[in-house]
Amino acid sequence: MTLFYWPFLGFFFGFFFGVGCALAVVYSIYVHGYRQAMEDSLGAEKSQRYRELLPKVLAAMAKKQS
Repeated sequence: MTLFYWPFLGFFFGFFFGVGCALAVVYSIYVHGYRQAMEDSLGAEKSQRYRELLPKVLAAMAKKQS
């Protein structure tokens, strides 16, 4: 019985902690990036990258609506 017990226990903890931790890291990176983007968009002075991409985004939105 103990021969089959340890592999399943190791698989469960490896999958649970491995995938769970990876998802937590990806989620924290996503949330921080979203928060930083919101702070940048609300700033008084817009960045060069924002000024370059704004016309492209507006054109894509207009194309999608028509």
